[in-house]
Amino acid sequence: MSQDEREVSKDIHRVDVAGRELWLVGTAHVSRRSVDLVREVIERERPDAVCIELDPGRYEALSQEKKFEEQDLREVLKKKQLATLMLNLVLASYQRRLGLQLGVTPGSELLEAAKVADENGIPIVLCDRDVHITLRRAWQSISWWQRVRLLGELCASLFETPEVSEDELERIRDQDVVTEVMNELGRMMPDLKRVLIDERDAYLAHEILESEGRKIVAVVGAGHIEGMKTRLENEDRADMQEITTIPVDGKLWKIFGWSIPLVIVGSIVAIALTQGAEAAGENALLWFLANAIPSGIGAIVALGHPATIFVAALSAPFTSLTPLIGAGYVAAFAQLWAKPPRVSEFRTIGDDLAAPSRWWKSRLMQIFLVFVLTTLGSLIGTWTGGFGVLSNLVVGAAG
Repeated sequence: MSQDEREVSKDIHRVDVAGRELWLVGTAHVSRRSVDLVREVIERERPDAVCIELDPGRYEALSQEKKFEEQDLREVLKKKQLATLMLNLVLASYQRRLGLQLGVTPGSELLEAAKVADENGIPIVLCDRDVHITLRRAWQSISWWQRVRLLGELCASLFETPEVSEDELERIRDQDVVTEVMNELGRMMPDLKRVLIDERDAYLAHEILESEGRKIVAVVGAGHIEGMKTRLENEDRADMQEITTIPVDGKLWKIFGWSIPLVIVGSIVAIALTQGAEAAGENALLWFLANAIPSGIGAIVALGHPATIFVAALSAPFTSLTPLIGAGYVAAFAQLWAKPPRVSEFRTIGDDLAAPSRWWKSRLMQIFLVFVLTTLGSLIGTWTGGFGVLSNLVVGAAG
């Protein structure tokens, strides 16, 4: 294959920057064809370094296939990262099912790049942003309505069986189609596309420019190629501090988070002053039961341990009065303590997640179910109980 032919390939792109050759290999993460292409390019070009679209955590997870088994769920719960972990697992499960249909493990081409580099004594550079930072920035970037919509789409994907042939995948990898998909995502949720695609384009390009060597081969997803090429050609380095910082909740959200307990407690105090202590006690009980019952039911539906059900019901009325921690996390921690997951369940989590019939049979999945259903129950209880207390305050004042 001549140099001119290599440069016009839709999957291989050459960028010359300051006397350096940067070869970009655009791949699909579940394609056997991509695995073969990666080996071919690295062995042909013999670069000084191979850059791979992985962060250290994902590389360890893919290469050792035991990272999730080593997760300390207690630490995950303490850091309130269970929702992020679940989101990551849902995405991985869908990609894994797609890969199984094509006879290739997701990310195989990235591992192949590392393997070929090692065989030829070529250093590798893990040039992607930490996936936890990416997911948390993505979550923080979108509105609550968009979060509900996104969660709905992800939940729906659990019940889908992706049917994609290798020829169809080849069509999807075509640059125009990938660009079209990215543009559609940008129209639906511009901030989500900015975090998942644009920021990572900038991060990947920056790391490639910072890597050592005259000739570099970079193995990245096809959807990143165009954005990266522009930045590489202009030697445009990213503001790394800006795109690796997890934004904190704004003042408006903090005010809203604390306004609910202030309104509820204030309303009960107002009822005590205007209607007497007995009426205040009745409304306090109303608030307690409105939160405890749906949260307890959520834990029951999740087949939680009796201790978990008790903790869920008891904690919900109080966690609903603070934005610092939710009933779902408290109940999940209780479930983890009462029924620790089996080691084998960490190995089969991807398959269990894709099969709803297994959700209530796996102790690990039960922890996730307890978290989700108890959280849902607590939300229902907060609004139901809050409405009841405020209604009684208004009725009492009118009377």
